[in-house]
Amino acid sequence: MNNNQIHDHEGTPAVIGVFDSGVGGLTVVKELRRLMPHQPIIYFGDTARTPYGTKGPETITRYAEEDSRFLLQQGAKILVIACHSAASVAAEHIKKTFDAPLFEVITPSIEQALAFTKNKKIGLIGTRATIGSRVYEAKIGAIDSEIQVIDQACPLLVPLVEEGWFKRRETRMIVKKYLRPLKERHVDTLILGCTHYPLLKPVIQEKIGKRVTLIDPSHEVARAVHTYLLKTGGLAGGPTSVANRYFLSDLHQTNQRIVQTFLGERIQIEQGGP
Repeated sequence: MNNNQIHDHEGTPAVIGVFDSGVGGLTVVKELRRLMPHQPIIYFGDTARTPYGTKGPETITRYAEEDSRFLLQQGAKILVIACHSAASVAAEHIKKTFDAPLFEVITPSIEQALAFTKNKKIGLIGTRATIGSRVYEAKIGAIDSEIQVIDQACPLLVPLVEEGWFKRRETRMIVKKYLRPLKERHVDTLILGCTHYPLLKPVIQEKIGKRVTLIDPSHEVARAVHTYLLKTGGLAGGPTSVANRYFLSDLHQTNQRIVQTFLGERIQIEQGGP
């Protein structure tokens, strides 16, 4: 891929398009902004059709294609799949369908987990859909068949995050219960297999133990995008005239509160989408 393919005319930096089934992907946006504060970003959260994890593979793939096309129509030059369900079933289809660099939350997380594990016991927490897809086991097993993946579905964590219950006693008890089987199996690395979970990192680290390395998918995919832009010359060196834009397919009263929870600030949200 040459540099011109990821620039707009007159050298405008490449716009990063990020999509998720809802607002969880904003943890990825936050990391992208931390690493690349001047890089323009377009975010689309498909709140009208969330969650993707309960849908069949064909439906998720269709939604992911529609989301990607919408972002490209809005001016995105790079695509980031922030939804684990979409990444697990639709990434290859998106890669073949659109001529744009594609990043997703699963691959860089796996690479980091493999780099950090010493005892070859990797823990994974996620939604029921992500755990049920077995995509992490398949990808890790293809690289190193000796690695044990000990997974745990944590269906209560997403609603707890969206309620803002980060430090509540109930949350701490639930996290401890979910992590107990992984702790008993002595995992030394834990993949946070949902974009909501980074907001619970302090309590997760406390309950799993300080010796366990947490792998944050939002951080890892942002790092991968940053590395790519450095190599290809698409990184914004300073402020640009291109503003960040945030789209949700369904707006309701709690959206702004939840978005502020994820980003740590209030931003203008537009209603729109495929």
